[in-house]
This record gives sequence, C-alpha cells and structure tokens, in this order.
Amino acid sequence: MTFILAHRGSAGTHPENTMEAFIAAEKAGADGIELDVQLTADGEIAVIHDLTVDRTTNGSGYVNEMTFSELSKLKANYHSLHFFKKSCRIPSLREVFLWLEGNNLLCNIELKNAVNPYKGMEEMVIALVNEFSLEKRVLISSFNHKSLVLCKEIDPVIETAPLYNEALYKPWDYAVSLGASGIHPKLKTISDQEILAAMDCGVAVRPYTVNKESDMKRLFAISCSAIITDFPGRAFRLREQY
Repeated sequence: MTFILAHRGSAGTHPENTMEAFIAAEKAGADGIELDVQLTADGEIAVIHDLTVDRTTNGSGYVNEMTFSELSKLKANYHSLHFFKKSCRIPSLREVFLWLEGNNLLCNIELKNAVNPYKGMEEMVIALVNEFSLEKRVLISSFNHKSLVLCKEIDPVIETAPLYNEALYKPWDYAVSLGASGIHPKLKTISDQEILAAMDCGVAVRPYTVNKESDMKRLFAISCSAIITDFPGRAFRLREQY
C-alpha cells in the first residue's frame, strides 16, 4: 500500500505547518504528516518552512533572530484568511510530538538546514525524538545530505531520506551511500521505472509534491512507497480504488 504523508499537514485546505493542518490531515485519513523545522534565537525547535515569517504570518523577520515566544504571538494563518478564519500559531516540535502521543501517525521531519546550517539542530531534534520514544515513527529528510549522515551517526535507528529536486543517476545507490533507506525526489525528476528499481533495491520512494489526481493514480497503480501531498483527503479517497 502507498502511504499518504500530508505535506506541511493538510496544507491545501489549512494553513501550513499548524496544528490545525496536522489535525485535519489525521481526520482526512493520512498515514503521516510532513513538517519543517528551524531553530529560534532561544534554541527552540519551531515548525515553519521559510527562513523568514513574512510569507506565512502577519510578522516580518528571520526565524533564527526571533524567540519562540515572539513567534508564537504571530498569526500563522494571516495569508490564508480567505479560506481559514480561525487564528493559528506556529507550533513547536514538542507540541507536535505531544499530539502524536494520541495517535499512530508517522512524522516526516524536514530539517531546514540547507541554507542556514543551524549548528546542533540534528542533536536537538533527535534528542526530542528519543525523549518521546518516536524512533520508529519518525523519518528525517533534508536537502542538506551531510546533515542526514550526521543524523545516522547520532542515532542509527532513525530512518533518513535525502530530498532532491533534480534528476539523479541511480538515486537508490546514492541513498545507500548516505546510510539512508529512502529518497524524496521532486515528482518530475523520477520515472516509474526508476521508482520500481529503487523499491526493488529496498529503498523507499516518497515523491513530492503530489497534488494532481492523475499523478496520484499513477503512483498508486505501481504501489509507490508513499506520496507527499497537500491534499491527503483527496489522496485517501483515490487510494481506496486501489
């Protein structure tokens, strides 16, 4: 069965990377959620995609220059008011983990450390994973592939997967060289044949961002390991056909 990972939660219907989006993803039938983390000025692990708060909130400035208290006062649905009226906040990873204790969802954590390396991020994230005993339910991905190697050194149990947005030759071999057991390619960079070849080699394939029904159907038909989508409800309904 192809797993459904809700990209930044149910980001197609709710403000991305908010508890509201994660809760909606669970209700929509997702098998897991995907989220992004960065470090604040006071060392908290915040769940937010961009380096700045400008696009997704009513604030302005860099995440790593703000305290978590300052971040939590912002409206995380500010630019989504046309379809979501309820006020939303930027959550911490701890808050998400506390919520995960009440369900069985998987959690794909993307480390946003490709531009800003965030020294110590890997240790902090994995320490929190260990605190909540979520090693078997967490998957760490990043465009910073050196960071993924470090994650495996810190805790070999946690699954890792490199993110990439350009075509790679035999990406399954590359994943193995990193100690990773999965790959997260941009959908258009990988063919069905390559997906099947990777899975035959024991490497899971989870393309992003799969929002079109035609793409979902194609990937369900070949039993792709998982899809990362903004519309988990749509994916769940289509998967029932397979």
